[in-house]
Amino acid sequence: MVHLVEHPIVQDILLELRDARTTPERFRQLAGRISVFLAAEALRDLPTIDAAVDTPLGPARGRRSHADVVLAPVLRAGLGMLPGMLELVPGARVGHIGLQRDERTAAAAQYYAKLPPNLQESYVLMIDPMLATGGSAVAALEMLTRAGARDIRLVCIVAAPEGVAAVEKAYPRVPIYTPVVDERLNDQKFIVPGLGDFGDRLYGT
Repeated sequence: MVHLVEHPIVQDILLELRDARTTPERFRQLAGRISVFLAAEALRDLPTIDAAVDTPLGPARGRRSHADVVLAPVLRAGLGMLPGMLELVPGARVGHIGLQRDERTAAAAQYYAKLPPNLQESYVLMIDPMLATGGSAVAALEMLTRAGARDIRLVCIVAAPEGVAAVEKAYPRVPIYTPVVDERLNDQKFIVPGLGDFGDRLYGT
């Protein structure tokens, strides 16, 4: 269920995000830009309906998106991907999932959750830039499932094999959209080579 987004521009942006010399300002710009591509790929199969408009030269038939999209970023790093996705889907509803990872055990604990109602028929993009151990992702998926979400897609910028395996074991039907699956996790549970701590680089902390 891993969908590798191999668009050349996505791969170019990813490399600059990895670069330790990239400033927080530039990092934020790149995070927004890559998120547009990832969201477009994750929403490729949205249902549409027939529609028509009047152009300056006459009527034109076409298709309009016909779906309720919900964006659910995992705080705080997921917020860096939200503006780009809202640019693509300005009518999307937004939920927020607050999970704190214990740096020693890597276990995720919930500290905040605010999700839109009536998720049963929604197309939910769960946004978590770094899929490392998979602990936060699985906890967030559990929260969304309990809230009634049936169609969930996980979108991340860098994934580790361990995180992919954890998600596939707990939620085998949830597709993962990412530009890359990296080598491994190190002893501190960071993705190698990864790009460092996404939230710290995003906010300059």
